[in-house]
Formats: sequence, structure tokens, C-alpha cells
Amino acid sequence: MSGSSKMASPYLENPVDIGAQIIQRALRRERVLRDKQNPLAFSDEHLYERYRFSAEGILYLCRLLEHHIKNPTRRSHATTVPQMICIALRFFASGTYLYEVGDAEKLSKNTVCRTIRRVVIALQRYINTFIVFPGHLPTVTIKEGFSKIAGFPRVIGAIDCTHIPISTPTKQIEADYLNRNATHSLNVQMTCDHQCMITNLDARWPGSMLDTKIFEESLLCQRFQEGLFDGLLVGDRTYACQSFLMTPHPDPDTKSQHDFNMALSQTRLKIDMTLAILKARFNCLCDLRVSPERASQMIGACVILHNIATIRKERVPNEYQLPPDDIEPFTEDRPSGRAVRDAITAEYFTKH
Repeated sequence: MSGSSKMASPYLENPVDIGAQIIQRALRRERVLRDKQNPLAFSDEHLYERYRFSAEGILYLCRLLEHHIKNPTRRSHATTVPQMICIALRFFASGTYLYEVGDAEKLSKNTVCRTIRRVVIALQRYINTFIVFPGHLPTVTIKEGFSKIAGFPRVIGAIDCTHIPISTPTKQIEADYLNRNATHSLNVQMTCDHQCMITNLDARWPGSMLDTKIFEESLLCQRFQEGLFDGLLVGDRTYACQSFLMTPHPDPDTKSQHDFNMALSQTRLKIDMTLAILKARFNCLCDLRVSPERASQMIGACVILHNIATIRKERVPNEYQLPPDDIEPFTEDRPSGRAVRDAITAEYFTKH
């Protein structure tokens, strides 16, 4: 995603004071909510478990999204901004059916559905603010962060794809969304920095699309080809090795090549960790029971929330599982990629 948005980065200000004012205004209108508990009147432990954010984090989201989601009516039964945020977070975090979220939040399924939709659309407005390649930090800082992992040079991002299950699409396009496991999914490309921030997202492609094809069709690849970035991506063997995307030596037969592969693998592990944390944080991504278009928007919303949580140092889920190794076919390397790979191997992984 492009980082060209001129919007001031909203996460750089202290959100707590303004957020508190929003909550106070909302709670003043809550004489009607005698039968509905204020969602923020709980411990952070409780809030993390249900919503994946602390009270301060939820206040920040209220401040960020209030203008886009608040009900125009002042009628006594209107859902407040804090309630709306918590309804959406409850769904993202739990992945349970809408009526279960409604029961938990004491609201109808229709209200829950409308609220989630409104929050998703509001979050979409910030996609180019929170998802920026190669990241919010200076490029040199990102390179240093990756280099500290295993000594691999010049890395500004780790790349991979992950399948997000969706509902069975309409008959005309159903076959496109069938993945290798014969289930329907989107194949979603992401990159991350050394701090598990997601720095690029492409959630447009059906489950039958190969990872390397998605990258070749992406704006990110085009921008690398145009020489817009000073640095490298690291990926697994499903990607073609290119001058700007390093993958392992296919048949390492020297210590230098083995050391290169080991360092690349340890560095690339950041994207596996990032995808695992994202899915543990937002269980809805384990099975989005919506159409491809809606699924793409929900994935975007969850990635934005993940980045906000990372920036704000919200708690990381205690348990997350790294994804299994991909079984896509290996891709033929490009001569320009092999030349760069050999040069890095000689300069950084060969004892002189």
C-alpha cells in the first residue's frame, strides 16, 4: 500500500486525553444503558481477552473513528461509539457468529452486522496511513533491525502469502477461489518489518493464485522494478529469486551457501511470526464467512488494527502457531537474482 496519504499520522499524538473526552460525552448519554454495561468498565485483562485492546487502546480507537461511525441521532437507544468499537473488536477477536456476538453484547444480530460494517469501512480510510512500505521507521533502522536477527544485509521486508478461508462464492467464480486443499479462500500477500508491523497488503486474489504470481502482479513488485526502494525482500522458495527478492540457494553445496540459507531463513521467520500473531489476535481470519469483497475489506481492517496494536505495544496473544511450510511448487530463479545472491554469499557469508 502506498504511504502517500497526506493525513497526519494519527498515532503520533497522545490519544488518551481526547479519547477520555469522547468516552465522557458518550457515557453522559448512557442513561438508557442501565441494562447494558459500559464496555470499558472492566480490567485490562478482561478487555484484552474479549477485544484484544486495553482500555487506553479502545479509547484511542474511539477517538480515531468517532467522526466516521457515530450515530447522528441523539435518541436514547442509539449505540455509543465505545459500544460500536467493542462490538466490532469482539467479532474480530472471537470470529464467532454474529448472533453470538449480539448475545454477548446484548444487541440484535442486525445491529451487530451494521456496526461491524460501519467500523470496517471507517478503518479502510486509514489503510494508507497505517500500512506503509517499507515502514514508519527510517529505512536504515529497518535494515539494522533485520540485520541483528542473523546478519543478513540490506533487508527492508519479509514477504509471504497466507490463505484466509471465505464463504463459497457465486458459481461463476467459485472455481477460482478453490485452493490446493479444495476449500475456498483468498490468498493474501503481506510483508512485514523487523518489529512484526505489516508494511504491505494485497488481499485481492483468489485461493487458486500462486504466491509468486501474486507478487509479480502486485504494485509492490512494480515499484521494486522501478528502483524505488533501497533494499531487499526475503522470501521462501515459492518465489523466484530476483535482484530485489532473495530466496534460498536451491541446492547448497558449500558452507557459505548453507550459512546464507540459514541466515535468510531466520530473517524470513519474521513474516511467519507476524501472520501467526495476526491470526491469533483476530480469530475471525481463521474463517471469514463472507463474500470475497467483504473478506478483503475485513482483512484490511484487521491488519490496520494489528498495526495500531503493535505501535501502541498492546499485549501479544500468549499462544500463536507458526504456519506450516508451504507446499507450493518451487519457482525458477532469475539470472539477475542469482547474481545478487551469489554476491551476498561471497561478501557476507564466506570467510576471507
